[in-house]
Amino acid sequence: MKTDIFNAAAHAQAQRSSRKWLDKTLDKVFAEATARSPDKPALVAFRADRTGQSRRIAYRELDVLVGRAAAGLRDLGVGRGDMVAVQLPNWWEFVVTTLACARLHAVINPLIPIFREHELRFMLEFSGAKVFIVPKVFREFDHAAMAAALKLQIPSLEHVVVVDGVGADSFEELLHRGEGGEIGTQASSDTQAGDLSLLMFTSGTTGQPKAVMHCDNTLIAGADALARRVELTADEVLLCCAPIGHMTGFIAVMLQSLRLGATLVLQDVWEARRAVQIIADEGVSYTVVSTPFLSDICDRVAAGDPKPQRMKKLMCGGAPIPPILVERASRTLGIQVLSLWGMTESLGSTVTDPARAADKSATSDGRALEGVAVRVVDDAGRSLEPGVTGRLEVRGALMFLGYFKRPDIVTFDGDGWFDTGDLAYMDAEGFIRINGRTKDVLIRGGENVPVFEIESVLHRHPAVLSTALVGYPDARLGERGCAFVELRPGASFDLGIMQAWMAENKVAKQYWPERVEVLPQLPRTPSGKIKKFVLSKQALPFGQG
Repeated sequence: MKTDIFNAAAHAQAQRSSRKWLDKTLDKVFAEATARSPDKPALVAFRADRTGQSRRIAYRELDVLVGRAAAGLRDLGVGRGDMVAVQLPNWWEFVVTTLACARLHAVINPLIPIFREHELRFMLEFSGAKVFIVPKVFREFDHAAMAAALKLQIPSLEHVVVVDGVGADSFEELLHRGEGGEIGTQASSDTQAGDLSLLMFTSGTTGQPKAVMHCDNTLIAGADALARRVELTADEVLLCCAPIGHMTGFIAVMLQSLRLGATLVLQDVWEARRAVQIIADEGVSYTVVSTPFLSDICDRVAAGDPKPQRMKKLMCGGAPIPPILVERASRTLGIQVLSLWGMTESLGSTVTDPARAADKSATSDGRALEGVAVRVVDDAGRSLEPGVTGRLEVRGALMFLGYFKRPDIVTFDGDGWFDTGDLAYMDAEGFIRINGRTKDVLIRGGENVPVFEIESVLHRHPAVLSTALVGYPDARLGERGCAFVELRPGASFDLGIMQAWMAENKVAKQYWPERVEVLPQLPRTPSGKIKKFVLSKQALPFGQG
């Protein structure tokens, strides 16, 4: 265990001295973009439930909407340091709320739309959210009713605001309350860019999810480092089809677009045919996707849908990119695929150089961005030779501030290194390759499944004596989940029973295992620990064992 004490003040001073931290708030960044190009399109928002329609918002209009939303939130009692939880899909209201929180120096807590009561009750209570903003309905689920029920259970939650709602609790009414009293860009001191501004939960592996803290300095440093590596400019049109409530969509697309003063295109529900048409119609020049999305785009273009004209490169992360997909994207789309590795704690930390995309994107997860250092070490913390697998550690300007309300977690060592929990090796040129995990995580379609939490829910079923969740390979999603269970005498359990139990416990459907395997006894070590490596082999699809 690391025992050296990390000097956060010295770290912050070093980032400022090197100009990696600019002490510039997100509100200031947005104000600068608006001043440069007030009539330029800032947002183009597409919704799956409004086919053929889009909402187009110029920077000047977006500034007015942000001012009204900020005034409306202030009227609800939101001020500096208050927590605003937002469970919205890729809608323009998410962007407005983010910027309104920045203007008030409040803290935004994005929560992805797949979360249900099981996850949200803990998250909202733990963060102490004062306001919770949700869609009325999204993908046929009644978020407004769920939020209203949660409000009755959580003392700190004072207000629920509903997009597409009616009456006093609607987002439209929030904007209306702020009309005429718009809050303009606020003068910011140097210290405010270093204050907590974003709280984002990351999947728990040994217990409840942890809440990762970031400030404007770390977020803007991350956007700037990515833009320099990928060679982005203000002329970009960026498509956000990854969840904007994830760090990928939030920093690498939304914040990136605002920082550049570019145009952000939002797609709320992934549908490949629609995405390809949006890319063509809007002249999209750049996006960040997971491997299943990239594969889908290739399929659509190969089937005759329009080929991207302006897009010459994209970033792809969440899982190793198959070499055949890199080659296919180049051949079918004419696009360079840049591999990306990052995490909520460290943002996008390694990315392939555009000049090396052809030979490195399929064989590596990139090299460290400017302002980031990565190393591979053994269990004693000694650096390993190129090609030798060990623990991946990272440090630098993009690193988070720590875990919210968890001072007991030793985050950094005395030199500022953070143990990512990933296993990797580094080549002689500094490119890394993730090839294992020290932590118990299943990654399904780029989404971290909280293994411990799902196992806990399964274990509570009266038929289950013991259980273990492991991943197995899937060509499209990277991994799917298989639940191995050992039953109590005389009990029965199958996939249908498991699905009903997950629904009863209000677990996000994306976290449900796709397979259930009942064993007479789970394999264990002499100390009683379940041998997941044995189960992983048993979970392999037929013919891969």
